[in-house]
Amino acid sequence: MSMLAALTVSIGVLAVVATWLFLGPLAAFQAQVWQAFIAWACFYHSGGKLAGVRAAAIGMSFGAVVGVASVLLAQQLGALGELAAPIAVGIGASVIVLASKIPVLSTIPASVYGFAAVAGLILLGGEGMTATKALVPTIVSIVIGTAFGYVSEALAGALTKKAAAPVGDAAG
Repeated sequence: MSMLAALTVSIGVLAVVATWLFLGPLAAFQAQVWQAFIAWACFYHSGGKLAGVRAAAIGMSFGAVVGVASVLLAQQLGALGELAAPIAVGIGASVIVLASKIPVLSTIPASVYGFAAVAGLILLGGEGMTATKALVPTIVSIVIGTAFGYVSEALAGALTKKAAAPVGDAAG
């Protein structure tokens, strides 16, 4: 099977499973399928394999922590009015870029995806969703999405393996 066909099958089937999990059993934990899909894409964007796992899971989780810290900072800067959030986001973005000097955080887009994912949950989460309440479900979603990326890559690889050549007659 070609790699494109294998990825089509692998990702398609696992997308069904992931969506069912997030809308069913994981819904009680406020895990978000859209955050998992961002992490899944980040895994591939970061090259897949173990490097993709590290970049997606660690980078996105770090970005989510920075995002929560930025929201909390914006609340503290409330006296600045309309400038509070932009200043807090600018500081958060600067922290992400500076942290990229650390090898495990060197994939800046992964950290930005995590920042955006937690900010999205905070903004869309309704009245009861605070910055601190958004962090755990975001990180859980990131880890699960990254795992789905890894499994989808492994499954696609298994589907592309050529059948072993038949062993010839030794007497021949």
